[in-house]
Amino acid sequence: MPSLVVELGERSYNIEIGQGLLSRSDLWTPFCEGENVLILTNQIVEPLYLQTIVEALPDKKVFTYVLPDGEVEKNLDNFAEILNFLLEKQFRRNDTLIALGGGVIGDLGGFVAASYQRGMGFLQMPTTLLAQVDSSVGGKTAVNHSLGKNMIGAFYQPKLVVIDTLTLKTLPDREFTSGLAEVAKYALLGEKELTALIQQQADKIIQREQSILSQLIYFSCQMKAKIVAADEKESGNRALLNLGHTFGHAIEKMSEYKRYFHGEAVAIGMHMALNLSRLKEMVSEQAVAQKKLLLDCLNLPKRLPKDYSAEALIEVMKLDKKNLSSKFRLILPKDEGCVIVEEDELELIQTAISLQYEES
Repeated sequence: MPSLVVELGERSYNIEIGQGLLSRSDLWTPFCEGENVLILTNQIVEPLYLQTIVEALPDKKVFTYVLPDGEVEKNLDNFAEILNFLLEKQFRRNDTLIALGGGVIGDLGGFVAASYQRGMGFLQMPTTLLAQVDSSVGGKTAVNHSLGKNMIGAFYQPKLVVIDTLTLKTLPDREFTSGLAEVAKYALLGEKELTALIQQQADKIIQREQSILSQLIYFSCQMKAKIVAADEKESGNRALLNLGHTFGHAIEKMSEYKRYFHGEAVAIGMHMALNLSRLKEMVSEQAVAQKKLLLDCLNLPKRLPKDYSAEALIEVMKLDKKNLSSKFRLILPKDEGCVIVEEDELELIQTAISLQYEES
């Protein structure tokens, strides 16, 4: 696949997509500036890919920092510990941090890189589908807080994103499916080539056929790169990328980040957004059915246990960082594309949530 470029003037960078790119050291080592390199990864990724990256940097002083796996690790304690490590090893501003892993590693690593001496070199090497199509691109970095997801962070762009599609071969089925939620999001936002690909090749996508996955990732990143280039810090249409996320983040928070993967919660949240849009008569019944069918053909979850009460979810949603007032700032689908809505009709939101409860 050809390279994509996130056009941000002097801070523009490439997204490289292809098979075996982690082993293509000629592609990414020129971006590892400074004498020291820290590779941040987790215990799942470490035995699979860490040595490949270490061996590609014989002229650097390479350090590794390995975290347990899981969303719960994206916290202020780990953020502080990694900063302590950089200080103890006397890293400089021109040194490099490589985030090798999924969205947790990328978000946490990016926030550390943004904060250390007000900004050090940073490369994204995402190894999960969700990170490849979404979180590794666009410069959003953050950690979670007990009161909300991604509430503390910074916008900080990497120097390069390296997407090796072969890493998806080792991804557990549940995590792979979770990543498909972010892919489906771009289709619901109006990416027509991606929509057609899902409709025509859903079986091959689920079977992880490499050529199809490369196209899937390319179309997703292409759309995100275009949106980010036009609105880097989410003052306008970049907020559309949060389709399903206000509901989804509340679901994650209520489960203490242990019961649902991010993409699973977002998939359920997209169904809730479609419900609310239909209740407000912003989208036709036929369009809702078509969009829900698109989600279903990727085997995405859609039901929520009834112990997640609508009232409790709404209370968590009030703390969503996208809200600009006492109203909920939601992304709601139309027949084509989506719009940003300021919503305060609590009964409608409760109904939209309750329609996705598990059937008894």
